[in-house]
Amino acid sequence: MAVSARTLDLVSAHAAQGRKARRIADAVVDALREDGFFRHFTPASHGGRAGAPQDFFIDQIAIAERDMSTAWALGIVAVHNYQIALMALQTQDEVFGDGPDAMISSSYNPVGAKAHAVDGGFMLSGRWGWSSGCLHCNWVLLGGVIPGDGYRTFLVPASDYRIEDTWHTMGLQGTGSNDIVIDTPVFVPEHRTHRQMDGFNSVHHQTSPVYDLPWAQVFIRVVNTAAIGAVRHALVLFRDRVGLSSTDMTKTATDPDVLDRIARASNLAEECLSVMVSNFEAMEAAQWKPTIEERVRYRYQASLVADRCIEAMDLLMDVAGGRSVYLGSEFQDLWHDVRMARAHVANNPVGFARNYASVLMGGENGDYFL
Repeated sequence: MAVSARTLDLVSAHAAQGRKARRIADAVVDALREDGFFRHFTPASHGGRAGAPQDFFIDQIAIAERDMSTAWALGIVAVHNYQIALMALQTQDEVFGDGPDAMISSSYNPVGAKAHAVDGGFMLSGRWGWSSGCLHCNWVLLGGVIPGDGYRTFLVPASDYRIEDTWHTMGLQGTGSNDIVIDTPVFVPEHRTHRQMDGFNSVHHQTSPVYDLPWAQVFIRVVNTAAIGAVRHALVLFRDRVGLSSTDMTKTATDPDVLDRIARASNLAEECLSVMVSNFEAMEAAQWKPTIEERVRYRYQASLVADRCIEAMDLLMDVAGGRSVYLGSEFQDLWHDVRMARAHVANNPVGFARNYASVLMGGENGDYFL
């Protein structure tokens, strides 16, 4: 594990503050940077670890066991260095010029984007939501569609955009997932863009085989894996009876229904973890080159995590006691955090299920973010 016990304790100590402030505490960001969390996916050529995804996500779960907001926001920030490693060498030099611990936020939804090609690059403007951890970052990756050319990600420095404080939510408050706004079109050079099909086809200039893994296979896991840690956190609270109000202090330990719920909730989370690790180990064994059918299946399985973790949290919430309904209940906060994860488009399994079934039945893959 790259994340130290000291840092994990710091995450716990600042969790409530982060929720109230609607951003991760700077002390937590600094500690994770010292542990090398942000350099996990940075290429070795620029001082990074070029690490395996499963190791990173195990660390993300450990952080989420202390605070899901921290794991969610800073996990997303850290995973972007994998995408940067796939982009032009000039871009890598620019981003990692000050060191391997670059911090980049994102908003890939192109709905609010206005982009068009010009000589040497593109002009970009618009509004993008849900940019987790953006208050700590010097760059942002923004989605946009170029007419006749398709979807691209645009890398924009902090000097070219503003952050609008919009993050007033029922859960994951600490992620600070505010809006990114570019009012007046800015120029984005060609080398600071990443074509969707290049990500799909694993185009890159790295020597490590880990970068042969399609970019989306890494990203789709970062927006749901933290929920596994949140369920584990809830089970610890349940064990310690935080927020419970029964006058019979032995009831939880003896009631068959409660015991059954605890077992099922834990198993749901651990099954999600096992599938994630198994998938990445299979990809590693295949030299990080999964087949299309495997990619489609992994995408679908990743999308199920939020629903599984909601099911686990509901099992526990129903028997968590009267105090859990009060605002400020740590248990209720976790319940909301996990439900917030489901709102991410990558965690809606319906379309991914259809695509997986279609491929299994001999049809063509219709998803190019996998």
